[in-house]
Amino acid sequence: MAIHFKSITSLLSNHQATTILMFLLLLFLLSPIASSADLCHPDDKAAILKFKKNLPLWNSDGDCCDIFDCDQTTHRVIRFVLTHSNLAGTIPDSIGDLTYLNTVLITKMPFLVGEIPQSVTKLKYVDSFEISWTNVSGNVPPFLSELKNVWILNLSYNNLSGLIPSSLATLPHLIRLDLSRNRLTGSIPESFGHLVSPNSQGSLSLILSYNMLFGEIPKSVGNTNFNQFDVSRNNLSGDASMLFGALKNTWVLDISRNNFEFDLSSVSFMTHGLSYLDLSHNKIYGKISSQIMEAIDLQYVNVSYNRLCGKIPSPWKLKYEGLDNTSFLHNRCLCGSPLAPCK
Repeated sequence: MAIHFKSITSLLSNHQATTILMFLLLLFLLSPIASSADLCHPDDKAAILKFKKNLPLWNSDGDCCDIFDCDQTTHRVIRFVLTHSNLAGTIPDSIGDLTYLNTVLITKMPFLVGEIPQSVTKLKYVDSFEISWTNVSGNVPPFLSELKNVWILNLSYNNLSGLIPSSLATLPHLIRLDLSRNRLTGSIPESFGHLVSPNSQGSLSLILSYNMLFGEIPKSVGNTNFNQFDVSRNNLSGDASMLFGALKNTWVLDISRNNFEFDLSSVSFMTHGLSYLDLSHNKIYGKISSQIMEAIDLQYVNVSYNRLCGKIPSPWKLKYEGLDNTSFLHNRCLCGSPLAPCK
């Protein structure tokens, strides 16, 4: 049944009709038909169009602000996010022309290859920079230290090789550095002992696991208050006792599957915050101090496959059920529950 707008408005007062007309006009202006104007800033549009040579991301007939997050006032692209894609190619140099980015997130793209372009140093506002789960290769670029506003730098699960640049320690706002699951070699830079937490509570996370790092942890690293320190599954050796301390705020400490060799009897465990402790598969000797029982937040502990002796402290106050003998097996002469009784 046809309804004539004129016949409806004739039944209303002038004020009511005007109100309805204004409402309908507003709906029209906000409709996709009326909003077809391209909001994307011309400089950002030009940069993204260059991507087509490397990655076919976008149809130039559309608005790039429909694909990437733009600032509502300036209409500049502020977040560059590419995830879970089978697109093949390299990261284009023109990414550096998106100069107002605060976030770069490129992850779960197995066919992305090549190296990280130096043009990213033009991203002066970026605070979160992540390229992970790709086949990006080459070295960890030292020029990433020019991203002075970055808080999170995540280059995990790639094919990066070579040494860890010491210059990364100069990033003034860094709270999380994740270089895990690559093919990095060499030692942990001494400069990492001079990383400064943005706050006094220790909010730094350093994750270097599943690489081919060797050598000793620099003594200076003990001066840094990490909340997460993970160097598991490398070929590191020597003393790691500097990572412990009753006043530290470390939540996660994982140095498993290395060749560390030090006296566990001499360390003080973190009494507040420590929830995950894995020292397994090393050459650690001595005994487990009863002071570990003061770590009231501890949820997981594993000291298996070491050279420890003495009685296992008890009772454990872990926040989950099921601590069993696998956490203590294959030591020189540990005894007591959950292992065999001491003689």
